Amino acid sequence: MVKDIQLRVSLKEEEIPDILIKKSAISLSMSRDDITGIKVLRKSIDARKPKIIFNYKVSVFIKEPMPDTSDYTFDYKDVSKAKPIHIIGFGPAGMWAALRCIELGFKPIVLERGANVKDRRRDLKAINQDHFVNEDSNYCFGEGGAGTYSDGKLYTRSLKRGDVRRIFENLVYHGATDQILVDAHPHIGTNKLPKVVQNIRENILKYGGEVHFNTRVTDFTIKNNKIEAIQLKNGDELITDKVILATGHSARDIFNLLHNKNIALEAKSFAMGVRAEHPQHIIDSIQYHCEGPRPELLPAASYSLVQQVNGRGVYSFCMCPGGFIVPAATANGEVVVNGMSPSRRNNKFANSGIVVEIDANRDLKKYEHFGALKALEFQKDLEKLAFNAGGRSQVAPAQRMTDFVEGKLSSSLNETSYQPGLNSAPLHSLFPKLIGASLRKGFKAFGDKMKGYYTEEANIIGVESRTSSPVSIPRGETLAHPEITNLYPCGEGGGYAGGIISAAMDGERCAEAATGKL
Repeated sequence: MVKDIQLRVSLKEEEIPDILIKKSAISLSMSRDDITGIKVLRKSIDARKPKIIFNYKVSVFIKEPMPDTSDYTFDYKDVSKAKPIHIIGFGPAGMWAALRCIELGFKPIVLERGANVKDRRRDLKAINQDHFVNEDSNYCFGEGGAGTYSDGKLYTRSLKRGDVRRIFENLVYHGATDQILVDAHPHIGTNKLPKVVQNIRENILKYGGEVHFNTRVTDFTIKNNKIEAIQLKNGDELITDKVILATGHSARDIFNLLHNKNIALEAKSFAMGVRAEHPQHIIDSIQYHCEGPRPELLPAASYSLVQQVNGRGVYSFCMCPGGFIVPAATANGEVVVNGMSPSRRNNKFANSGIVVEIDANRDLKKYEHFGALKALEFQKDLEKLAFNAGGRSQVAPAQRMTDFVEGKLSSSLNETSYQPGLNSAPLHSLFPKLIGASLRKGFKAFGDKMKGYYTEEANIIGVESRTSSPVSIPRGETLAHPEITNLYPCGEGGGYAGGIISAAMDGERCAEAATGKL
């Protein structure tokens, strides 16, 4: 017999060996000897009150052995001689599109503009130390896409778009810890993701797929509303039948290519703002109600904040406890910041994007002449502004949070995790009013919600601008573009995902559509 039950465990009880068996026996009014095993289905922390509670959902196995099986098997086939599907981009959407193609008996041929994870590290070092951006290989482009080196949080609200559990088990199949199947807010860590990504690539190659790095797509040959050939930067041409476009939210050259060919695009609302960085102990003390160091059993505390300011949303995005702020520009002459955390989340800083909703139709009247690319051009302008305000390198403009709200230049800045360095700049006057005024009111409101959050010990660092794609590539019920019948826009770049899991699910769906198996 198996029974699923809920258990509440105090912080002190969490230290007791076999506490879940003991609690289960009490809950079910039975002897401990009758319980043959406990499978944790879900674990979360309730820190809303001073007495911190671990909430568990468990399966209790009573007088029967625990099965040691996954809910899923992945039926990968030899596709070395199968019909090809071309996939442009090797982030989460492209990776899972390729894996699903193999399951369905089609050969994925992946074209990735950036380097593999090993070589990509050299390009990241160049950004951090030399302030040079390789426009094809950086924190956004390269094997695994933006997800590889930006934390590996696996949260998603896209529960109706696909099978979330299947994606999680596939990550475990390729080397992620099975703890992600349990945690309420699962996270792999930027130090462990590269190996998972490499394992996925090796599996694709093992079953006959192809992955080509440093292979940038520059043009399409289109006839009779179909892509007949793909042009590469090196001059090669690839004849194609189906194309899954999974290039991510920062592939501006692809948006421009489609726009110049008069292929339908749409301006998309998105969000922009800053990274807020606090010492981690401040966030711990707020969330865990503790004055000293947080208890060892508790992870670095996180937060999620949202506030309406004059009808406009201001909210936290991609919160990274115990993490780092990194330079995420995709071209020289711009500054973009993002966050990441290692698996142990043991850095002394916490950072989060704090961003403001931008309505592409209401807010960008000055950019109307750019048509579908108006939000992209607005995004570019703020990134150039940040580049100039930082000193025309990857040094980022920054202020103390209180100085930003009070409208004064910071005479000094706090210590930071951002390796290229910070330059004190008047972000309060540099940001457009729709962003700056909203952030100023938002920070004050967040300080009311989290006592101690609004502090001079926090820096705000600009600009956090790559929250999602500023362009949407339309598609119909078949998931193909309404004008180009063999082009399948996919993942974040198409406007159909907002993170690793939702992008992976969309990649699978596009593979099913491109192979006729949807």
